Amino acid sequence: MKPVVLAGGTGSRLWPKSRAALPKQFLSLTSELTMLQNTIGRLDGVDSEPAIVICNDAHRFLVAEQLRQQDIQHGGILLEPMGRNTAPAIALAALHATQNGDDPVLLVLAADHLIADKQAFHKAITHAQIMADDGKLVTFGIVPDSPHTGYGYIRRGEQLNQAETAFSVSQFVEKPNEETAKQYIANGEYYWNSGMFMFKASRYLEELEKFAPEMVKVCKAAIATESPDLDFVRVSGEVFETCPDDSIDYAVMEKTSDAAMVPLDAGWNDVGSWSSLWETSENKDKDNNVLVGDTMLHGVKNSYINSEQRLIAAVGIENIVVVETKDAILVADKEKVQDIKHIVNKLKAEHRPEFEFHREVFRPWGSYDSIDNGERFQVKRITVKPGEKLSVQMHHHRAEHWIVVSGTAKVTNGEKELLLTENESTYIPIGVVHALENPGKVPLELIEVQSGSYLGEDDIVRFSDRYGRVEAK
Repeated sequence: MKPVVLAGGTGSRLWPKSRAALPKQFLSLTSELTMLQNTIGRLDGVDSEPAIVICNDAHRFLVAEQLRQQDIQHGGILLEPMGRNTAPAIALAALHATQNGDDPVLLVLAADHLIADKQAFHKAITHAQIMADDGKLVTFGIVPDSPHTGYGYIRRGEQLNQAETAFSVSQFVEKPNEETAKQYIANGEYYWNSGMFMFKASRYLEELEKFAPEMVKVCKAAIATESPDLDFVRVSGEVFETCPDDSIDYAVMEKTSDAAMVPLDAGWNDVGSWSSLWETSENKDKDNNVLVGDTMLHGVKNSYINSEQRLIAAVGIENIVVVETKDAILVADKEKVQDIKHIVNKLKAEHRPEFEFHREVFRPWGSYDSIDNGERFQVKRITVKPGEKLSVQMHHHRAEHWIVVSGTAKVTNGEKELLLTENESTYIPIGVVHALENPGKVPLELIEVQSGSYLGEDDIVRFSDRYGRVEAK
């Protein structure tokens, strides 16, 4: 068995914590670990090979760093040049996994789901593998505990074994209205569609070839261009861009005659909204509030309040969501948090930075936090991990002052090479080639003051970069 973890997507429903550049699968929302780390971690005890992780090119260093933090071995980080939905992503993984003549059973998981009962999850995997070995395309149907209108549903068909651990799929149905959802629950034959699957790689490709031959053709051509890049596996963006965009449900599962369903009752939640985080939390106070960070309340009930940096004081409110980050605050009715997408769409349409980035931005070498700015200046707090180095670069429109706060900085400043420690600084004029490196064993922290006519991140000319961010000439 080879797990395939789908780690693409933007997670806009959990804005302002989740942004395009740092979506929810890379956040610590339900534990100290991130959603991605938890997803792979809960496979401990399952007899499987290291997982293939599929992600957007822009998130590749986030994935690599989060796997490194937990010392997680992987079977390749497969980069999608652009999003084309789940069916092509899984096709790339299947083609990658069968290149050497192997035909593993693929366990397809989303990187951003919560599963509370790991043992029940493992049992369901065992039941599913029996079906997958028999050529079935298996989906996991979540035993519903409420008439949820935010999920699609699966209607089970006939039993496929005496133990009632697997059924044929009678029908996939779209997200219902509340009255229809109540009817589904009362019927007893309907399950939530989890978006998790298991099948032999060859069987998935056979069925995809039957129902979406153009998709298979494009994915094969893309995989033929596969090339390694550090921890990553790249495919041709020019080729993959022509791939049809479709989900595995529409492309294969709703059409195949070999779909099977294994029931899963393991405390599953797709953590698709702030209200679902409130629902699944086991740490509610006496007034049924979920509180994260620095909060002070009076007369507040049934609310979710999450503070990242500042004190949140709340008085006399009920069923409210308040989420604070360094650069944005969300206040929403807990029953209407699905409408956050309208705010996110407006941010995107107006090209607001809050759509894509947090104030603190993570890079493969560390992070920077834009702590102040004006018309012709910007102040950043920069953290460089031990042993890491920023690209050799220069700027056409800005000069920079660097002041070391802690740690040791190895600085290239034109023809000079400097070693700076706490309270030491250097000035880099416009147009001078420079680089910053942390040669030490502890994080390097420095304050960078930029000044000039243009301070955008795209005013960077890179000459060399250990993370592959220099365009080939």
